[in-house]
Amino acid sequence: MAARRIPRAGLTRRAVVQLAAAAPVGLAQLPPATAQRAPVRVGYAIARSGALAAGAQVTQEPNYLLWAEQQNAAGGLNVAGSRRPIELIGYDDRTDIETCVRTYEKLMGTDKVDLVLPPYGSNANFAVAPLATRFGYPLLAPTVLSRQLIQMKLPYYFALIQQAEPMIGALVAVLKAADVKTATVIYIDDLFGLECHTALQTAARDAGIAIVEEKSYPLGVKDLSPVLRAMKDKSPDAFIGLTYPPDTILASKQSMEIGFNPKIFYVGAGTAFPLYRSVMGAGAEGVMGMGSWNRKSSAGAKAYFDAHVKKFGKEPDRWASGAGWAALEILTAAVAQAGLDRKAIRDHVANTEHDTILGTIKFSGSENVGTPGTVSQWQKGEFEVVWPPSHATAALLATKPAWA
Repeated sequence: MAARRIPRAGLTRRAVVQLAAAAPVGLAQLPPATAQRAPVRVGYAIARSGALAAGAQVTQEPNYLLWAEQQNAAGGLNVAGSRRPIELIGYDDRTDIETCVRTYEKLMGTDKVDLVLPPYGSNANFAVAPLATRFGYPLLAPTVLSRQLIQMKLPYYFALIQQAEPMIGALVAVLKAADVKTATVIYIDDLFGLECHTALQTAARDAGIAIVEEKSYPLGVKDLSPVLRAMKDKSPDAFIGLTYPPDTILASKQSMEIGFNPKIFYVGAGTAFPLYRSVMGAGAEGVMGMGSWNRKSSAGAKAYFDAHVKKFGKEPDRWASGAGWAALEILTAAVAQAGLDRKAIRDHVANTEHDTILGTIKFSGSENVGTPGTVSQWQKGEFEVVWPPSHATAALLATKPAWA
């Protein structure tokens, strides 16, 4: 049904994919009484192609499909006490900011969908969040690490994952616990990498940890081995990669190839992916990265994990996938309370403590101040939360074993 409206939207078939036509969340599969109700039209754009597609298709879009399917199986989304089916309208933004912005302008300004879900990554959300505030659409973003965006004080924007300072603060606490004195650092030259790098410089200096070499690199890098070899020659106690998923795997594989094995090996976004464990095999053991949960974190986390595996035949990642599901939990509860009045939804999100699979989330402005910065580590096939101790699912392994 929704797919037939795509040509009238004025977008090319190459740029648009309607998820209701591609996944089991269409209205036709609902019981007749539910299907006859006006659908809740939920729109978004996300990377299905381009440099960030791998991350988006592990971390974010599967949650949208699972959420819609579960809600529709229950008779529809609870809209202030009345069940209405969800109709997903999804677009490929091709990892292109201009395409992403144009798509959200159309969804919110022309199509006037009921709700929007966020795109993937810091850069896309940085471009879309002001637009969402202008049109009055709550945007609960699970894959944005940007203090600049928090400081813009956009009333309709909410960041689920911890920002650079608490995430890097947790990392530096681990470095201190492991008696690290020196470190080398690579970081991607974009908003995510730059903000994390700035936070790391400050936190490491305050902790008395010397960064003996640091290098930035561009999106789409194909070879990091010259940089890694130079860093190996420094014999640091720790290597830190503030990296995106493809670069996380690249840096890990090339470090293994050259025998670069400091006692702490930390790489950023993507370490939490099951793909990392698959690619690295036994070499993943002891590697740390950005992670916040696993199936042992709570009963709700296990239920989500199991449902994800049942639907997709693959595991969610152990960092932002959990934040993505928590965002949908919060949105669902807000709509049940406030209906589709978007300002009332915004007010509910802003002023309520939310029980989620990650724990209690609450916001100060746009920032989640309810859950702490965390570090996770691959141990015996699971990405265990090892810091802070209050949220740990396993004890910290303070010295990484040799590459297997």
